[in-house]
Amino acid sequence: MDARRISRLALFIAMGAILHWIEGTLPAPIPVPGARLGLANLITLLAVLLWGTRDALIVAGGRAILGSLLGGTFGTLTFFMSFSGAFFAALVMAIVGHGPVGPVGLSVIGAAMHNITQLSVFYLVTAHVGVWAYLPPLLLLAVPAGAATGLAGAYLLSRIAGLAPFNDFGGKSSGYVR
Repeated sequence: MDARRISRLALFIAMGAILHWIEGTLPAPIPVPGARLGLANLITLLAVLLWGTRDALIVAGGRAILGSLLGGTFGTLTFFMSFSGAFFAALVMAIVGHGPVGPVGLSVIGAAMHNITQLSVFYLVTAHVGVWAYLPPLLLLAVPAGAATGLAGAYLLSRIAGLAPFNDFGGKSSGYVR
């Protein structure tokens, strides 16, 4: 990995971690446990769109780890839920991103996958079947939250895609940025 690529990934990890931390300090917008806008997912979405699977997974994992260190949740169930959700959301977005889905659809898919993964981790740890009662409201909320994040991502992508620091890494773009 060259120094430019490491620097770009570090910048995205730092931005994602800061957004993760900021969102964790804000009160929940609605009274559904776990319901958040997913601001840090914006950075992962951009990594998927700009650079593809491997770099998006690095950004998602790195920002979840750093964000949990900043928020004081590293090593807790909250961390494992966050890390798993970020990782699998990035993976699914990267896989789907090679199809006809744009940034908004990709972000909605990522938000839904994030929720499904987090509930799965919680269920694996607690074996409490009642956790699945949260899935329908969380998936309903994933649509507007993911759409908002996707719109922000599309806007940011249009603003940064042509800038030299955000050009793809050696031709490994996800296909959205030429």
